[in-house]
Amino acid sequence: MKRIAAGALVVGLLVGAFAISGGQKTPLKSDLQIDVENRNPWTNLRLNDAVDNFHFVVVSDRTGGHRARIFSQAVDQINLLQPAFVISVGDLIEGYTKDQARLAKEWKEFQTYTSRLQMPFFYVPGNHDVANPTQTDEWKRRFGRRYYHFIYKDVLFLAVNSDDPHEDKAARISKEQIAYFAAVLKANAGVRWTFICLHKPIWTEKGLDKNGWLEMEALLNGRNYTVFAGHIHRYQKFVRQGMNYYQLATTGGSSKLRGLRYGEFDQVAWVTVKKTETPIIANLMLDGIYNESLKQSITDEEGMPIYNRKPTHPVAGKVTFDGSPAANAQIIFWRPDLTDKEGKKVIRVSDAWVEPDGSYSMSSYTANDGLQEGEYRVSITLRTPFFEPSGAPGKNLLPERYADQVTSELRATVKSGTNSFDFSLSSK
Repeated sequence: MKRIAAGALVVGLLVGAFAISGGQKTPLKSDLQIDVENRNPWTNLRLNDAVDNFHFVVVSDRTGGHRARIFSQAVDQINLLQPAFVISVGDLIEGYTKDQARLAKEWKEFQTYTSRLQMPFFYVPGNHDVANPTQTDEWKRRFGRRYYHFIYKDVLFLAVNSDDPHEDKAARISKEQIAYFAAVLKANAGVRWTFICLHKPIWTEKGLDKNGWLEMEALLNGRNYTVFAGHIHRYQKFVRQGMNYYQLATTGGSSKLRGLRYGEFDQVAWVTVKKTETPIIANLMLDGIYNESLKQSITDEEGMPIYNRKPTHPVAGKVTFDGSPAANAQIIFWRPDLTDKEGKKVIRVSDAWVEPDGSYSMSSYTANDGLQEGEYRVSITLRTPFFEPSGAPGKNLLPERYADQVTSELRATVKSGTNSFDFSLSSK
């Protein structure tokens, strides 16, 4: 059988490993050395190891009542994956305090975990990290800049502060920050891709004409880019300006962990960047990454106790529309806002998807644990799609009288013990 040395095919196949010179093998494009015959037990020799390729990891929220040993284990799991670097989308400490001793303790704990990474970790602030001037000053003292950029292998990364400044729950990007990124983007117009990492999925909020995001999108328009955010603790993909926007789930932050349908799970995003392709995003679930011994590392990371946690009671039932199961509808329970003297404001408590048979089950702290005792208003919508690719809510297929939490006549009184509430909706 005819055999051909791989070195003789360097030019023809562009995958050769060496050339023969003076009886010695000189490495060229690859370290692959293999004998090529007329028939060969492989598909091709185009190795997926171009010098322009690289991988990085995006970690998401760790706050809102972080759970024990999740983020710290994620550090060990990321070390197994060996990306080039890790970047966050913010909400790294619980924060929301002006107690400097407490802030120092929380940052020390977090940086203990990031110090174990075998690759760089790039910080991005979230609302829990810069919730007040004291926390902002602490961030500046530790990390300096609250927004910045870097370039790696001709790929531009923008670390954006979506709480600039943090004055209320609304997201915003300051004029100064927009001017900074305008200059950065102008100076790097020819990069092969741009990644934007920020905490809040600001494109889903009201007041887009005021919060700075439309100005950022105008700067980004016409280039290839991808956006990563967190904050909501639920995974969702959006498409704006033909580009992909990802709202990640959690990396240890508070979550009911109701699974894929709800977008509630612990994850990291594994991103592969190639020279001529759209970046490849793999959502890696933390409960599926194990070392060679199939064991998770044991860490001493303590969770955040929920001191004001109140007893919950099972709440379930069925939703029908004109006699048929209202499959895929979303049901939301709202509690009256006791601080509103007019009695018009309500507070969102919990939501659930209606299953194909019309059933639903409510959750407060963990999956299907029910609700606290009390009076609730109920709203129900059936949106197709749930979100438009741009981030706007999809069209509601149910009568609007059921959608408004203030005017909806649907009510439920949760009592101690098991509760069952059926809602029969009508098109008439």
